[in-house]
Amino acid sequence: MSMFDIEGPIGADIVSNFMSDTDLITRTTYALQDAGFQVLQVSAYTINIAAPIATYERAFKTKVVPHELPTIKSQGLSDTATFFSVPDAPRFGLIPTTGTAFENLIEGVAIETPRYFFAALPIPPKKAYWHLEVPHDVSLGCNADKAHRGGITGRGIKVAMVDSGHFAHPFFAARGYRVQPVTLGPGAVDPAVDDSGHGTAESANIFAVAPDAELWPVKINFANSTGAFNAAVGLSPHIITCSWGSDVRVGPLSAADQTLAVAIADAVARGIVVVFSAGNGHFGFPGQHPDVISAGGVFRDPNGNLRASDYASGFASPIYPGRNAPDLCGLVGMKPRAAYIMLPLQPSSDIDTSLAAGGAHPNSDETAANDGWAAISGTSAAAPQLAGTAALIKQACPALDPAAVRDIMIRTAIDVTTGNCNTSSSGAAAGPGTDLATGAGLVDSNAAVLVAKVRCLGPVRPIRPVTPVEPIEPIRPPVTPVRPPVTPVVPVTPVRPPVTPVTPVRPVTPVRPVQPIEPIVATPAGEAPVDATTAPTEGALSQEDVQALEEMVIRKKIDPLK
Repeated sequence: MSMFDIEGPIGADIVSNFMSDTDLITRTTYALQDAGFQVLQVSAYTINIAAPIATYERAFKTKVVPHELPTIKSQGLSDTATFFSVPDAPRFGLIPTTGTAFENLIEGVAIETPRYFFAALPIPPKKAYWHLEVPHDVSLGCNADKAHRGGITGRGIKVAMVDSGHFAHPFFAARGYRVQPVTLGPGAVDPAVDDSGHGTAESANIFAVAPDAELWPVKINFANSTGAFNAAVGLSPHIITCSWGSDVRVGPLSAADQTLAVAIADAVARGIVVVFSAGNGHFGFPGQHPDVISAGGVFRDPNGNLRASDYASGFASPIYPGRNAPDLCGLVGMKPRAAYIMLPLQPSSDIDTSLAAGGAHPNSDETAANDGWAAISGTSAAAPQLAGTAALIKQACPALDPAAVRDIMIRTAIDVTTGNCNTSSSGAAAGPGTDLATGAGLVDSNAAVLVAKVRCLGPVRPIRPVTPVEPIEPIRPPVTPVRPPVTPVVPVTPVRPPVTPVTPVRPVTPVRPVQPIEPIVATPAGEAPVDATTAPTEGALSQEDVQALEEMVIRKKIDPLK
């Protein structure tokens, strides 16, 4: 069944039903290249292509039309952007293939949607106004220090960040942070350059919470956001964090959003924790996707008081019934610019040299436009803070799946009862318990780690090993294979949702094989881990015992900085 025909949401539970046959993918790749398209990436769900507009119009016998439509860009700026569609398509941004040479090969072509970083404008370092510094202030605000002293620092956990790239700022090297070489998403160039500065800056939030995690930056070209996300999946990380998206207030999803939704569902089905920003006044997508951890914002003032950030989004999803965003929050500043966390970035990058440089706070920057530091936040900062917390959780209990990681973070969050979220989203008020403004509240990294440790004391369901399939990887042109005869494809009766996958979801083949995560059994300090298949069961904690201990941790919790 085509991903463009289904009316309901595509989640991790049914996404495997939309995989394509390997032979069909191969034949389609050749056909696209023959038609003049550059093939950038191939996955089990999509073939990522690029070409001039005229090539699309000729191959698919249609007219591609630009539309200037209202949207919310970076820094919460209301503006218009150029979206492309074709006349009479059943879904916005979809090019149908009926009546073309590709009718029996391609379900449709999804034209990319404009997307933006969810970040504020920069402000200078070391000024008198109230702001946080990395790593210490962010670590303390997320209550990660106690986890660090207990030996939980994110060591051995691989976090992929899909963003504007990563610049080798001295901040990272001086602290010994582990930053791997930048992976280029389709269409991205210059792996050593972060023209925006956004990716470099926001990645510091990961290390503030999880200083020993491994960062794997993926540089995105927003003409190809699904391709960049798939490139991150191909690295086989434990966690993917993304501080970008688009403003989606009306369904159904565009064709590009649907393909991105499938890619996210597939990643979560493979056991990858995925974090997205909820937005800064946006109805953030993919921040409202039901499988992601959606990051909102909470502001901590100089006296330690917490309130909902009026810069961050909070809303009920118009796409996924019953889905509210955010799930919980990181540390985010307030209007007008959310100038809150002093972060390192490439000197003279776009953020560093923005129009705000040289003016007075809080609307402008009071320092030079090339100093390599800026105070920014927004939910762009919150997402990597939550990703860092997820890294601590995965180190504490590696067998936890994405749903369990999200559940632990939500259950242990610090309740926030005052303030309102951004009025451009819902403007909802925070109150006791879970609310639309802040979700479950502010992340509490240490409490989350304690509950993760408790989970590993009891019967933890292991992550089942699965059989690798074809990797998501770029096509290296020119391609000159010898083509075998084409065998006609036997028609298959579509599977109608709700569907339970018959076969396990097949993962993307990593560059280096990854061994399945083995079940964890708690052992006394200093002793070797015990294999779960031979571990004694006498005296082991029952599921009820584990639940009782978790409730004890949560009931005893208070705001650690109060």
